[in-house]
Amino acid sequence: MDRIDQFRIFIRVAHSGGFTAAAEQLGLPRPTISLAIQQLENRLGARLFNRTTRRVSLTRDGEALLERAMALVNDSEELEHLFKPDIRGLNGRLRVDLPSRLARRQVAPALPRFLERHPGIQIDLGSSDRTVDLVHEGVDCAVRVGEMAASSLVARPLGVFRMINCASPSYLARHGTPHIPQDLAQHYAIHYAAPAAGRLAPWEWREQGQTHTQAMQTRVSANNAETYIACCLAGLGLIQIPAFDVQEHLHSGELVQVLQDWPAPSMPVQIVYPHRRHLSRRVQVFSTWLADILAPCLDTGDADLPDA
Repeated sequence: MDRIDQFRIFIRVAHSGGFTAAAEQLGLPRPTISLAIQQLENRLGARLFNRTTRRVSLTRDGEALLERAMALVNDSEELEHLFKPDIRGLNGRLRVDLPSRLARRQVAPALPRFLERHPGIQIDLGSSDRTVDLVHEGVDCAVRVGEMAASSLVARPLGVFRMINCASPSYLARHGTPHIPQDLAQHYAIHYAAPAAGRLAPWEWREQGQTHTQAMQTRVSANNAETYIACCLAGLGLIQIPAFDVQEHLHSGELVQVLQDWPAPSMPVQIVYPHRRHLSRRVQVFSTWLADILAPCLDTGDADLPDA
């Protein structure tokens, strides 16, 4: 087993949290995994994992090695394909993380075409509304929606989601239709709680170039986009949502747009990568495909501008 293979095994053990899980994922015997890690530790002169009967975790030395090992493996794969211009020969595993609605509605239906073109690529598709740690969870690329906090991640802006306000006809029949922001004091909102911190997103709107917020009454909050929309369909209150997310409900009359002149600020959308000098060709190819798939959902331009 060469040194690059040892690093590949080290990365898989780190991401899977155990030797047995890594062996299953790589299709190797567990003793082969244990021996590779032991040899790597001996060669580097450092203990890379804390071992218990149930799980292994990275030591500080292991954490320091992980990102560099990932970059080294990616660089080696890049070199192997340097003189192979036919991208149909791409192979390997990609770990991708997407917001749940984008994964279900846009990406999963289009994946067969991508995999037909690149049969050697395997995709681990994570879909949730939480913010994953790309480096420690071994994710090659992810789509992030909203303003990003300062980090070492590399971001590729794609555009913005234009936001709308909407409610169900049953809710409006009971509570009336808000016509101006001042009417919101008499209405209920369904709050969206960010999965990472549980912080409730405020009700916002843009007016004369400024962002305003309004404290809203609420009877329910949700930390998942599917549930958030379902609560609105059930008549539990007003929501603020990317327009593409509810197009079919608006067309069918299940939801009605309100306060059209006072939308929330648009939300920037970007593909993000761990901080690396180079991206593998399969990540580059997948990211370009992903950007094309998401393009119909997005507007380009300044995310701070209100809807026209």
